[in-house]
Amino acid sequence: MQTAFEINRTSRNVLLSFLDKYSLEQLNKIPDGFSNNLIWNIGHIIVVQQMLVYKLSGLPMMVSDEVVEKYRKGTKPEDEASAAEVAQIRDLLFKTIEQTQADYQAGKFNGTTFNGFTSMSGFTMNSVEDAISFNNYHEATHTGIMMGIRKFI
Repeated sequence: MQTAFEINRTSRNVLLSFLDKYSLEQLNKIPDGFSNNLIWNIGHIIVVQQMLVYKLSGLPMMVSDEVVEKYRKGTKPEDEASAAEVAQIRDLLFKTIEQTQADYQAGKFNGTTFNGFTSMSGFTMNSVEDAISFNNYHEATHTGIMMGIRKFI
């Protein structure tokens, strides 16, 4: 699992570069032909990681219900993210994966009942290890979308 966590950390560094490079206006811009923006994709990535790893394991997530409702699958930006919200997302970007790795290494997921789940792409997760690994695919998919968005902002 060490490799999966290292891949996740690398992915999050790419996401951090978007937060560092683009203005609040650019992070919120939804280009023609797209249904979301850069900041929505980053928030979505954080929420889905928490849902896949913690919620499916029956454990409390590190993100609020409000954040989940705004960025979960099936949502799109309803209003612009504020500077405070971007700061919160920046804060969660690494805290969530660092805590996940610490919890995994401490055995927090041992003895939990993982609620199996099949993704829209057809990948079935039957364990927290499956969820951690699949999450990297999910993050890469959304990072690719963000690379498309950045060409139009």
